[in-house]
Amino acid sequence: MARLANAWWDRLISSVVSGSLADQTAQYAGHDQTRDYMYNTAGLALWGGLFPILTMICTHLVGAEQAGMFSMAFVIANLLQFVGLYGVRTFQVSDIDEMDSFGAYQIQRALACLLMVAAGWLYFALRGYSDEMLSVCYATLLFRLADSLADVYEGRLQQFDKLWLAGVSQGVRCAGAIALFTVALFLTRSITVASIAMAVAGFASLLLLAIPLAYFETPRSRRWAAVEVREVFVECFPAFAAQFLFALIEAIPKFAMEGPLPYDDQLYFNAIYFPAQAILMAVGFMYKPQLVRLAKIWADPDGRKRFDLIVIAVIGAAALVTVVFLAIAAIIGIRITGLLYGLDFEPYRTQQYLMIVAGGMSAVVDFLYQIITVLRRQEAVTKVYLVGLVVVSAVSFTMVRTVGFDGAVYGYLAVMAVLMVLMVIQYVNIRLHPVRTY
Repeated sequence: MARLANAWWDRLISSVVSGSLADQTAQYAGHDQTRDYMYNTAGLALWGGLFPILTMICTHLVGAEQAGMFSMAFVIANLLQFVGLYGVRTFQVSDIDEMDSFGAYQIQRALACLLMVAAGWLYFALRGYSDEMLSVCYATLLFRLADSLADVYEGRLQQFDKLWLAGVSQGVRCAGAIALFTVALFLTRSITVASIAMAVAGFASLLLLAIPLAYFETPRSRRWAAVEVREVFVECFPAFAAQFLFALIEAIPKFAMEGPLPYDDQLYFNAIYFPAQAILMAVGFMYKPQLVRLAKIWADPDGRKRFDLIVIAVIGAAALVTVVFLAIAAIIGIRITGLLYGLDFEPYRTQQYLMIVAGGMSAVVDFLYQIITVLRRQEAVTKVYLVGLVVVSAVSFTMVRTVGFDGAVYGYLAVMAVLMVLMVIQYVNIRLHPVRTY
């Protein structure tokens, strides 16, 4: 590791001295599917595990209430991150003919991240949080800002079939965030200081790894034009709207709990939510490295039946993964969760099962969204998610006020069932009527 770090530092310094990152010779090979899967899986695992790991650390070092506060701040930052990402990643990596320049993607991402920060400032001002909560919210937002900026460079690597390097970048960023957060929290017992340390790790990784990797290992792009930036904003708005709505749908039960229930319940809810999120990630490991190849299969009129078979296979795999997670939860899962958090989760056994079922449906919904994006029909998803937003808001806010914690779980389960049915219908309609606009 020391040799690798020293070699990378020497390469980085020499490129800075020469005055150009883009003129460096690529040193790492692409088109290696096994390596793509291995490193991308590791990077995604660290990215997906970041929130639960940090929450566990908070629980052990500062208690359930402080961990609940951090959890709520992270939920808000995760939601705002969808403004920064703007739904561009799948569009970017499937732009195999480079219709839009990499420079245009970078400018668009910078502008979207400015919108992300502005949205966060407005929400925090309206919400009226305490000074401590406000500091934690801003620090986690800054970390997600670095994450959003890095995503466009990691997307560039994936676009040129070097997904494994994107996985390395993502993994280093998350590992660094966990390390600095843990050390800072252990030394200070302050979630504010620890959150700031996490943000520092995110920006260090962005500047020292993500950006140089993209310039070193991909061809120099042509100059960007303003019309391209506008085109990315316009073309990806349906995807952004859909992804933001989906993230908002997932967050609504947590927002419904904030206020009526103590922050401790945020911790318990997120703890039983993480296995559901793990299902979504596990299914994503199977198909996300193949998005570029799926776009190529769809581009060939003779590959449409094969495309449909892949869709059916992934949905079947999502069902199988869900069954496996249910079995694990029933046998040892609840006890392991209790050990990890140092809390008693036995009273939440039924709620855990319901959340896992909802997680399986969520994985199918997310997969079908990605497929519809590959088909360049992102606008078809927005109305589906609007229906889901109405359902989850009505159920969650009503049920939380009547039955408390369980109401948030019921709301999440209900909306995922509705979304899965509607997304399947939408995909079938698009395949049967490929010329129509939805």
